[in-house]
Amino acid sequence: MLKILVVDDEPSIVTLLKYNLEKNNFSVITADTGLTAIEMVKKEQPDLIFLDVMLPGLSGVDVTSQLRHDQIETPIIMITALDDEIDKVLGLEIGADDYVTKPFNPREVIARARAVLRRYDVKKQSNVTELTNGVTVGDVTIDFDKMVVQKNGKYVKLTPKEYELLAYMAERAGRVLDRETILHGVWGFEFTGLDTRMVDMHLSHLRDKIEDNPKEPTILKTVRGFGYRFDLSPEK
Repeated sequence: MLKILVVDDEPSIVTLLKYNLEKNNFSVITADTGLTAIEMVKKEQPDLIFLDVMLPGLSGVDVTSQLRHDQIETPIIMITALDDEIDKVLGLEIGADDYVTKPFNPREVIARARAVLRRYDVKKQSNVTELTNGVTVGDVTIDFDKMVVQKNGKYVKLTPKEYELLAYMAERAGRVLDRETILHGVWGFEFTGLDTRMVDMHLSHLRDKIEDNPKEPTILKTVRGFGYRFDLSPEK
């Protein structure tokens, strides 16, 4: 039985999520503060976390950032207020896997939980870890076995989602990928106008970290009117 940690300081939300998750054969543990959540993740090792953004003390965004900093890759679904785009952007940027907005439909919650767990399971078993070498473009090297990136021999610090996006594009080098394709391949959830902008934002961050001149990228190129391409033969 898969274990899910629900983190929210609203008892009604915790009760609703716990009831519906247990009804669908998930084991549920709960926490009502960010600090407690971090402690429980390390102790209980849940398979998935539902994490409210607005928590007393450490916010959900802070908790996500800390877990990813500690290299804890447990998938996270953020719980946000309706139409609170900033929370969604921040959460996904630092490594959350999906989000649901209050008020939510219990059936949607279960569907998103199963979808995220499927993607995480596929990721763990994906052929990315089976590749023996990686990709080197100019002074940038992506090591698929170790899941690390180096530029000029120095490690580049990426968020989990930034690495996943870079690896996804590198595996499809030379192909033009539109935003919806990238979004579906890396994030996997149904997209909206806000979500497609998430692709642009993450690519912008990646360019800042791996391109010599982010304003004139030679590796992560924009194909105007179509999308993006990972270029194995960058031209300065």
